[in-house]
Amino acid sequence: MKLRNIPLKDLRVNRANDRHGELENETAAIAWLFNTRETHMRNLAKDIVEQGTIYEPPLIAGDNGVYTVFDGNRRVTCLKLLSEPSRAPTMQLQEFFAELCKQWSGKLTDKISCHVEDDRDRLDSILFRRHTGSQSGVGQSTWDDRMKDNFILRTGQGGGLNVSDEIEQRLSEAGLLPKRRKIPRSTMNRLLSAETFRNRLGFSISKKKFEFTHDEGKVLSAFARVADDLVTRKIVLNDLWDVDAKRAYLDKLEIEGVLPTAADALANYGTNIVPSRGTKPAKSKPAPKPSVRTTLIPQKEYGITWPGRLQRHHEIWEELQFELDLHNHRNAISVLFRVLLELSVENYVNQQVTSVHENDKLALRVKKVGQHLFDRSKINKKQFNATQKFGQSDQLVSADTLNRYIHSPDFAPSDKHLMAMWDSMSEFIVRCLEV
Repeated sequence: MKLRNIPLKDLRVNRANDRHGELENETAAIAWLFNTRETHMRNLAKDIVEQGTIYEPPLIAGDNGVYTVFDGNRRVTCLKLLSEPSRAPTMQLQEFFAELCKQWSGKLTDKISCHVEDDRDRLDSILFRRHTGSQSGVGQSTWDDRMKDNFILRTGQGGGLNVSDEIEQRLSEAGLLPKRRKIPRSTMNRLLSAETFRNRLGFSISKKKFEFTHDEGKVLSAFARVADDLVTRKIVLNDLWDVDAKRAYLDKLEIEGVLPTAADALANYGTNIVPSRGTKPAKSKPAPKPSVRTTLIPQKEYGITWPGRLQRHHEIWEELQFELDLHNHRNAISVLFRVLLELSVENYVNQQVTSVHENDKLALRVKKVGQHLFDRSKINKKQFNATQKFGQSDQLVSADTLNRYIHSPDFAPSDKHLMAMWDSMSEFIVRCLEV
C-alpha cells in the first residue's frame, strides 16, 4: 500500500461514486451526500474536529496531478467544507461548518495521508471488500443493493461473470487475440459494464450467460478492434471514464463501420445462448404472475445508461418508477411526467443535429424530434404517429392535456389516463434519453 500526503485542493470528491452513480460534477456529489445523509455527515464532521484528524486514509487514484477519491468521499467532503464552508449546499450547513471550523485545534490541515492506488483492478477489488458498518455515520456506510448495482455497472465486476474473460476466450478460440500484451481487463470491463454498450458490440449477458445478438464473425471482428485499441493504449481507462466517454468511443467505431449493424442481427436471437465457463444450464421456471402496476413507469429495465449530465432526469425517472404511487400521487405524477418529457426532448436536441429552434414550443419540438427519430428507425410507426399528433388538442396524449394538468383547476388526472400516456410515449422518451 502506497501512502502519500496529498494537498486537499488536489483531491476531487468522486462525481461517479458508486453510492449514487454518475452526477454532473463534484458540487453535485457533495450535495447528494447531504441530501441523503445529512445527519451522518454532520456526525462525521464533528468527530473529525473532535479528534483533529481522520483515522483511515482515503483511497484515491491520480491523473495529471488531480486525484479522484474512490473511498473516503465523506471524509474528504467534510475536510473540504471545514476548509471552505461556503461550498456547503445550504446556508444552514455553511453556518454549521463555519462554526465547527472555529473549534479545530491549531491550523486546519491542508494535506491528507492517502492510499494512492495506480492499479485500477486492485482499486476496485478493495472497494468491493469494504463497507461493512456505519457506526451512526462515523464509520463507513454499508452499500445498499442499488449502490452495489452502480459498482457493477461502472466496473463490470461482481456481477457473476467477467466480460473481459469471456471476450478473451472467444478471441483466443478464433485466433484473433492480440499477441503483444494481455488485454487490460479493467478497461474492457469498464467499457462493457452495461447491456447498452454490450448490445452495440453485438452481444448480451443475462443470468450468467453470454449470447451473440449479431453475426458472430462481425462481433469477433469488433472485439478484436477494441482489444487492439486497449492493448496498444490508443484507448486507456481514463478515456472510458464515464457514460459519455464510452458512448463517444463506440460512436467512433460505428462511424468507421467496425460495429455490427441491424443487417447483422441474428434472426434466432434468444435461442442460441452460449453458457459462460463454469455455469450450469438453468432450470426452467414457471412464468411469474403479472403484478398490479402501482407506478407510472413500470418497474422493469429500460436499458438506459445515465450520464452525469442527466442527473435530474434520472432522479425524476426514479421517482416515477419507484416512489410515487399512481393512486395517491396522481397530481405530482402528471406534473413530473410533463417535466420528464420536456427535459428528455431537450437532451435529444442538445445531443443531435435537428431542425428544432430555440423558440419552438413543446408540441413542435416533440413533432420534429419524433420525425428525426423515425427517419433513423429509432421509433416505430405507432410511436411516430403519437409524436405527430401531440400538438392536436383533441388527442388523449397531447401538449394541451399536459398543460391542463398543471394550469387547470378542474382537469384532474386519472390512473388509467396517466398509464395510457406513458405507454404511448415511453419509447420516444427512452430514445431521447439514450443519446
